[in-house]
Amino acid sequence: MKYYSLLAFLVIFSACTAPRQEPSETPTAPTFTSPTGMGAQLPHLTKGGDGSLYLSWVVETDSMATLQYAMLSDDQWSAPETVASGDNWFVNWADYPTMAADAQGNLIAHYPAKSGEGAYAYDVNVVLKPNGSSEWSAPVLAHTDGTQTEHGFVAMLPQNDGTFLLTWLDGRFTGGGDHDADGHGGGKGAMTVRTAVIDMQGNLSEEAELDDRVCDCCQTGITNSPSGLVIVYRDRSEDEIRDMYFVRNVNGAWSVPSRIAQDNWNIAGCPVNGPRIASYGESVAVAWFTAANGEPKVKLSFLEDDSFGDPIIIDESAPLGRVDIVMLDEMTAVVSWLDGGASPAIKYAKITSAGVISTPVSVTSTSESRSSGFPQMELLDGSLYFSWTVSDGEEFGIEMTKFEL
Repeated sequence: MKYYSLLAFLVIFSACTAPRQEPSETPTAPTFTSPTGMGAQLPHLTKGGDGSLYLSWVVETDSMATLQYAMLSDDQWSAPETVASGDNWFVNWADYPTMAADAQGNLIAHYPAKSGEGAYAYDVNVVLKPNGSSEWSAPVLAHTDGTQTEHGFVAMLPQNDGTFLLTWLDGRFTGGGDHDADGHGGGKGAMTVRTAVIDMQGNLSEEAELDDRVCDCCQTGITNSPSGLVIVYRDRSEDEIRDMYFVRNVNGAWSVPSRIAQDNWNIAGCPVNGPRIASYGESVAVAWFTAANGEPKVKLSFLEDDSFGDPIIIDESAPLGRVDIVMLDEMTAVVSWLDGGASPAIKYAKITSAGVISTPVSVTSTSESRSSGFPQMELLDGSLYFSWTVSDGEEFGIEMTKFEL
């Protein structure tokens, strides 16, 4: 099997001595069947602008990788559909394919495919399925630099005008060097964050660089609110401080990057733990993981005018991060994360903008290994849906459940 492994640093932290704020509940979750078959991995959940829930996943057979998806309607999954396949994909646990859908039923998906022999030489391949079309388009690249360097960790947002906004990590200046080499790419340039708009014909516009020096392999996030677009990512300073940053687009112009919170996490390696962002009405919230001073924490912050407010610490016992977030209303967010310790589990909690944290709920036991991937959470019609990868070390599968709120 041709399998390109992500070689980025995986930082494993020991539990700190601080006690848990509250015990976890383990309620009985309704059984919810995944539409995937054996061998499925790397799930991604998203709610489309049309109000439907979409699950996408990857299946590998011999040397071929295939991206598939299904749509949930009236609590029933549609038959799985193939989006794209290839024998040169960069299949890995952290930079996984995702998809999005707008209010008109237009669909978009992306996957990483190798562009050269370098360990991190791969491109963001985008495929499109306009509403009414029976087939997905041929792939187009989200970037136009033509370098055999790293391009990945994509976030996509429908704009409901027939276009989608993309943001991604772009290594066009790195020279294709290893992650976290001196000066990035063996003395060359740094990893950057870029953005572009793509229409349903595959045309790119509004290409822009948002930050010229960021962490190499942490996920990006994007959301929209009446006050403008917000993109979040993990920055990387000259002194190896890797805190969360954001940029906003107001009246067509991107802002100067600003720090979300001053964690001051000094780490000479990528933690492979990006932020997640969500919005509801005028409210925007970001969840993230940090281990500044060797103390792992999951945090949440709400946007207040032009900056984010004081962080709310959700878990500081033994979290491993891999967070996700949805908004219930303008004052309440739900954050999920991977809790470490003796019995790793996926957990979630409700947090208000006033800092009130509900008793954490244990969704399922899991593994802290890379093979367990990044758990997914989405909100639909008052229910929280969860999806995650299970593996016995040889075979993969995807399981799901849901909780009524």
